[in-house]
Amino acid sequence: MTIVTRFAPSPTGFLHIGGGRTALFNWLLARRHGGKFLLRIEDTDRARSTQAAVDAILDGLKWLGLDWDGDAISQFERKDRHAAVVEEMLANGSAYRCYCTPEELDAMREAQKAAGQQPRYDGRWRDRDPSEAPAGIAPAIRLKAPREGETVVKDHVQGEVRVQNSQLDDLILLRSDGTPTYLLAVVVDDYDMGVTHVVRGDDHLTNTFRQLQIYNAMGWKAPEFAHIPLIHGPDGAKLSKRHGALGIEAYRDMGFLPETMRNYLLRLGWGHGDAEIIPTEQAIEWFDLEGIGRSPSRLDFAKMENLNGHYIREASDARLVDLTVPFIEQRLGRALTPADKDRLLQSVPGFKPRVKTLVELADGSLYLFANRPLPLDEKAAGLLTADARSQLGALAEAFAASTEWTAAALEQIVREQAERTGLKLGKLAQPLRAALTGSTVSPPIFEVAEILGRVESLARLEDVTKG
Repeated sequence: MTIVTRFAPSPTGFLHIGGGRTALFNWLLARRHGGKFLLRIEDTDRARSTQAAVDAILDGLKWLGLDWDGDAISQFERKDRHAAVVEEMLANGSAYRCYCTPEELDAMREAQKAAGQQPRYDGRWRDRDPSEAPAGIAPAIRLKAPREGETVVKDHVQGEVRVQNSQLDDLILLRSDGTPTYLLAVVVDDYDMGVTHVVRGDDHLTNTFRQLQIYNAMGWKAPEFAHIPLIHGPDGAKLSKRHGALGIEAYRDMGFLPETMRNYLLRLGWGHGDAEIIPTEQAIEWFDLEGIGRSPSRLDFAKMENLNGHYIREASDARLVDLTVPFIEQRLGRALTPADKDRLLQSVPGFKPRVKTLVELADGSLYLFANRPLPLDEKAAGLLTADARSQLGALAEAFAASTEWTAAALEQIVREQAERTGLKLGKLAQPLRAALTGSTVSPPIFEVAEILGRVESLARLEDVTKG
């Protein structure tokens, strides 16, 4: 059997992190078994579906590196097929026309509430002759659901879950305006697309009982199901906007790498022994549904950042430059020149061990492109005392006289001055860092000076010592 999975988002907003994880699990399952990963846009809610949201979802999946097989399918464009299936159900007696008015349904629910009952459709048109239909009322089409026995979901994550059929009412398949409901459309689409495994959030578990009844009514084989727990915020509450960034594009804008997000989302509810760092190739080899836990997972931004730091250290310098340039250009308000990019490339090795996001790398690199006189942060300005400026003046003269402009040569000059003056190396290196970068934090300062070059470094020192 060829395994076929699908990701079926509604285009009413961005690709949120929970959706990204669902897509990842489906993608990994298909890729591990050499199957297909399909994409369906569930855009039947025309009032809320937007092309901008579709584009955001596609962009988010592409950034995550989750490629799908074939073209993305629009559920709305299949509405005629959905209606045709309902005609088949009417013909085989598994569906019927309901002529209840909205007022009747409201009165029914109010009476049930008053009697302490769970509001639900009472099946009043289930066995009535259509000849009794009132004039001028367009009917909805309902499933003639079984009233005896039970419906069983054999779930790869939740185990075997049962519900008494007496607790399920006759759901609407087609509304009175002829539009299909979500529950019908999903079943028809999954069947037609040949989906063998449905992996989705456990908030859909109650839907599955109803969908299985539609499969049974049509005599179709149902797919296998895996309902994964939802993601919670750091406080343990269900993830919501108050927890901060939810869209995948927000994590990209925060400077996370796609491989970080794949690894992090994989471990957010799935495990393989004690492994924490799991490259995508390894994830494809290991992934199975049995590794998904039943308990909700909590977002941990510190853990995400630490993981991102690992993948930044693993990335090539050239790739990090390409990824960081847009952040820098946004901050500078100008495009970087080829010379700027070369300077950035030289500086990346010094940043790799100390940054956890591309944003940190971009912000830490700004001193490379800053206009003179260099702005100083509060701590840097505090280091540049009159005595420190005097020492920097002497260093500048020694630097200018040096025939070699390398990190090793510059460090040797500073060490020699430290010995002559009886100062510790840090008492000279830290003011030097402040003068050359405007900050007290940077890559090794002698490497910084080498990257800045003789002319720029000496000019920045002159600004500090003679300004």
